[in-house]
Amino acid sequence: MQRGSYAPPPAHSPPLHHPVPQHVSTVPMMRSPPPPQSQSNSNYGNPYANQNVTGGTTFAPAFGGFMNDPTAQMGYQLGKTALNTSQEYMGRNLNRYVSIPALKHYFNVTTPYVLRKLLLVLFPWRHRPWSREQRPSHQASSSDPSANASYHFLPPREDLNSPDMYIPVMAFVTYILLSTLLAGLRGQFHPEVMGLTATTAFLVVLLEILGLKFGTYVLSVNNDSQLLDLVAYSGYKFVGVIVTLVVSETLNQGAGTGGWAGWTVFTYTFMANAFFLLRSLKYVLLPDSSSSTPAGSGMHTVARSQRNRRTQFLFIYSYIVQFIFMCILSRQDGSPTQAKTATAAAAAAAGKLGST
Repeated sequence: MQRGSYAPPPAHSPPLHHPVPQHVSTVPMMRSPPPPQSQSNSNYGNPYANQNVTGGTTFAPAFGGFMNDPTAQMGYQLGKTALNTSQEYMGRNLNRYVSIPALKHYFNVTTPYVLRKLLLVLFPWRHRPWSREQRPSHQASSSDPSANASYHFLPPREDLNSPDMYIPVMAFVTYILLSTLLAGLRGQFHPEVMGLTATTAFLVVLLEILGLKFGTYVLSVNNDSQLLDLVAYSGYKFVGVIVTLVVSETLNQGAGTGGWAGWTVFTYTFMANAFFLLRSLKYVLLPDSSSSTPAGSGMHTVARSQRNRRTQFLFIYSYIVQFIFMCILSRQDGSPTQAKTATAAAAAAAGKLGST
């Protein structure tokens, strides 16, 4: 069998065609890690590296650069301007009625002063002297120091006889809280107790200040810090009222301020407060007529007839008015019968709950 002869190969062979993949591969391309860089480029791969820094604080991307937004900055500036304007407005209107620097003078106290002042209010019998200390604030002439000198009273922290407002304000708040607490211990608490007690105390102080202001106006008493002094002195009665409530409640075993124990404590605290006011208010109503009074202190002598009327007014205020107001403030409606009734009702209610 003979094989057929093959055709000779062509002079040029056709080009080869490689197969093209029909599906795109999802295998991620692997790359080698980047080479190590210097410390200046150490923020590679940090998503917070390109965030803006404001005031030394880096904000997270979740804020979206809110603080760097011009609208947010404009709103912040408007709010700050409105706050400053309102503060200036309140300061101007408040200064029309009360001088803030003068008010700060009455709160310039220390802990030793507060303790000594409380002892003075409760035990004023042997205290000497009662006159307030003064200091020259402006010296106009060096040749004659006493002729053109302007004097001012020392703050409470430097003068024990100087009136303050720290003790009256704290005693006012303590009286309201203490009265509410004692009413709760006696089983007589209701939501209106605190409001009624605060209203009564505020009306007593307001009536006392108005009466003092009217009396000083009729008697032609002039003093630069007169109103604030009267407000301070009108609040010292709360110290005696608090002592009366605590001691009476302890001795009477929850029966209130009645009985011989309550009236005994009340009589002592009333007499101590009256004596304290009689001596302390003397520099306001009865200025010293001695030659040792500084010329520029603003304390002038008065005629004998005017002095007698002021003495009578001071006696009526220190004893009669204080007796009425301290009776109103220290009156506590507590009796053993009411306490036993409340206790029996609570026991009966507890028994019913236990039986059910």
